[in-house]
Amino acid sequence: MLDAAIKALSQMISPPMRSILWRSVGLALVLITVLAIGLQRLLSWFATSGEVWLEGLLGPGWHTSLEVLSWIVSIAAGLGVVFGGVFLMPAITSLVASLFVDDVADIVEREHYPAEQPGLALPFSQAIFEGIKTALLTILVYLIALPLVLFAGAGFLIFFVAAAWLLGREYFELAAMRFRSPEEAKAMRRNNAATIFTAGLFIAAFVSIPIVNLATPIFGMAFMVHMHKRLSGPRPELIEPARQMR
Repeated sequence: MLDAAIKALSQMISPPMRSILWRSVGLALVLITVLAIGLQRLLSWFATSGEVWLEGLLGPGWHTSLEVLSWIVSIAAGLGVVFGGVFLMPAITSLVASLFVDDVADIVEREHYPAEQPGLALPFSQAIFEGIKTALLTILVYLIALPLVLFAGAGFLIFFVAAAWLLGREYFELAAMRFRSPEEAKAMRRNNAATIFTAGLFIAAFVSIPIVNLATPIFGMAFMVHMHKRLSGPRPELIEPARQMR
């Protein structure tokens, strides 16, 4: 696993990958800026008008609880752009990865596995769907973990573990679906859940590093191409005939 991570890191700055890297970084910067600002404004609204609206909806018995929540959200809103950028990076990279999955995988397979059957490009709609699904799940985890960030770092730990699971799952399935049906890819991920979660910890650690994490789609995809190859082995018979004819 460490060897796969080192190979992915070394290939990130290789000449064939640089164009994808810069496009990925540029898109990630635009998306993270837009979403972080939007999050800050949403939290600001909740800290003011949202508290009154919720109290009217839930009743006066919730006044104290909503005041405490409003206080927490007010602090979060003040730090929204900074922490939003950090916490939302896994969601952003999930979206970006879905756009560049085949570009990255093609280069990795061509350089490291030239004698094996290459994978087939995923349908664009399918790749985007997987990216959006993971991004929305990541944002949901962020919202759940946010109130706990102020208490002994529990929110950070929850978010890190969840990000490892979500990102490991997405990147592995994207790599696997180049050779297998979505159902087979998901089944393979479940059968190797512990290994893939551990691999996801590498990606979660990478996405936690400011600035460097803009390259997460390249690292995560290249890393999981290696992991899929190692878990499946050079077995062309696993590739579905229907996929070969597509």
